[in-house]
Amino acid sequence: MTSREREASGASPDGLPPLREVIEAFGLRAKKSLGQNFILDLNLTRRIARAAGSLEGRTVIEVGPGPGGLTRALLIEGAARVIAIERDERAGGALDMIVQRYPGKLDVHFGDALEADWPKLLGKGHGPALIVANLPYGVATLLLTRWLDTEPWPPWYERMVLMFQKEVAERIVAGPGSKAYGRLSVLAQWRATVRIVLHVPKEAFTPAPKVESAVVEFIPRKEPNPPCSPAVLAKVTAAAFGQRRKMLRASLKQLVAEPEQLLEAAGIAGNLRAEDLAVKDFARLALVYERSHLRRG
Repeated sequence: MTSREREASGASPDGLPPLREVIEAFGLRAKKSLGQNFILDLNLTRRIARAAGSLEGRTVIEVGPGPGGLTRALLIEGAARVIAIERDERAGGALDMIVQRYPGKLDVHFGDALEADWPKLLGKGHGPALIVANLPYGVATLLLTRWLDTEPWPPWYERMVLMFQKEVAERIVAGPGSKAYGRLSVLAQWRATVRIVLHVPKEAFTPAPKVESAVVEFIPRKEPNPPCSPAVLAKVTAAAFGQRRKMLRASLKQLVAEPEQLLEAAGIAGNLRAEDLAVKDFARLALVYERSHLRRG
């Protein structure tokens, strides 16, 4: 069967049933409580998979595979191994079909991704993994920040290609002076180069969510500069953006009694606001704070 004939018949390039049929066969109606929204278009999931670069010989982490649309795309595009974490045990039958179609290439773990021990799941003898996922909306930001907070750094993953609500994606890539610029922007851009690689309309999902989505690529920086502590950077940005309309000499009083000294040591004017600072300015501020206030004595 040619690709054109396959498309006309509704058949999939991996020989498995179309996702709509899989969902009906296993009763996998999306659960709102799990933040589930499925993409049934295999052409679209393959575009997402290809956004991670060549998958040949690579190990890929996927969170929330559901009926396996993106999982199948990752394997079609050549992934050597996919490790999928899924909370919904109803998906077992659909994912088992993929396991049987690709022997030895798909490991499915049922559980909470927030509790996963990623290096242990990867095992020894594997190079840095890729993370490619249509993340459940409810835990997407929390999962991302945990991956960005990974220690030691560089992390156990080489690249992440993740789908978020469009608003979250725009916060991740936002620059200074933007209303979307905030704590998540600073953390993400300090630890990685980030860009939106694909916009996904809500109509692409079943059921269709109320918001648009976007896929963001993260490539970890080998040495984030300045080299501050992620935990300290989080404290500094929380104080600065917690009262973003105030000047830094006022908003940072949540952090230190005399912000002017801290700002002067970091070479930052006290009359600026959080949204005026570049990512490297926040990292420098965090580094000065760490050295002057957290290491005394």
